Amino acid sequence: MWMGFAGYLATMAWAPRLGRRVVWGAIVVLVVAFACVPPLLSHDVYSYVDYARLGALHGIDPYLRGPAAAPGDPAFVQVTWPHTTSAYGPLFTLATYPLAALPVAAGVYVLKAASAAAVLGIAAIVARLAPLRGIDPLRAAAFVALNPLVLVHVVGGPHNDALAVLLTTLGVAGVLSAREAAGGAWLVAAIAIKASSAFAAPFALLGSANHCSTGLKRPNNGRFRPVGRLLLGAAGAAGVIGTAAYLGFGWHWLDAIGLAGENQGHTSHLSIPTALARISGLGKSAGRTGALLLYAALIAYLLAWTYRGGDWLRAAAWAGTGLLLATSWLLPWYLLWPLPLAAISRDRPLKLLLIVLTAYQLGARIPL
Repeated sequence: MWMGFAGYLATMAWAPRLGRRVVWGAIVVLVVAFACVPPLLSHDVYSYVDYARLGALHGIDPYLRGPAAAPGDPAFVQVTWPHTTSAYGPLFTLATYPLAALPVAAGVYVLKAASAAAVLGIAAIVARLAPLRGIDPLRAAAFVALNPLVLVHVVGGPHNDALAVLLTTLGVAGVLSAREAAGGAWLVAAIAIKASSAFAAPFALLGSANHCSTGLKRPNNGRFRPVGRLLLGAAGAAGVIGTAAYLGFGWHWLDAIGLAGENQGHTSHLSIPTALARISGLGKSAGRTGALLLYAALIAYLLAWTYRGGDWLRAAAWAGTGLLLATSWLLPWYLLWPLPLAAISRDRPLKLLLIVLTAYQLGARIPL
């Protein structure tokens, strides 16, 4: 992990001199390599497959009952949380149902391939947007795709965060390119994959209302204002996804939002609030409460700053990073959440903070 981190820093530093062929060659080779190895350091992918098989093969709503409802299923033996219902969005759950027709191992590698393709897609979008923001595209792509936590955990894991972040990045690209309706739809779809993606949406909304805040010239397409187009796209996507979710799960899929929120009741050893509580001698509850209050204050400040004309993309990147710092349940693959936004944020301190946080998480989840 530390050797990979050193290579990550070196590639970002020398990316313009290394050239497009070398940097993109390294990105593609490493992402594909980690997609080909067996699942690394997590069995979450087996839960994804098991939830799909529960619904598609056993007729069991994965938002009502956990994998233990079908202990004879071949995916069950690899599941880490047998009694936990799905905490993932309905779009992801429905999209995985076809995997039930495949052997478990095949389903796992389909998800690994999807995560790898999503990471490559994120890197390509970031590289496309970077010049518009005055940023070197090779550095921006390497900042996301060559991060060792992304390679090992997001692709190697794999984890569905890659799909959620890809949709978020598409949403950001839509807003930046004056395709607000598509941007709003992509942002809603990202939330329907994983609720944690919601941190970017309010800033995109404010950015559409104040379309000069990104520093880009954006034409006024259509008869609706940018914020109206974004809301229309978001409403359309929410209607379609919500209808499909209701037909598939009733209203039970809404329980996933509460279940995701319950993770704040847990702690991971290397989360920042837990580490600070351990060092200071404060209780974990006090550390968790203090971190959430500080995060709420940060969000309020960022929203006010964006409303006054601040760069909404930079604010959204800080919001995502602040979420990582505030959560008591920090897992290494969560580092992907703000990386694409930070890569094109034009905020050097933010990028340095994420590099430091990456180094801090390098040893996470590795058995001793």
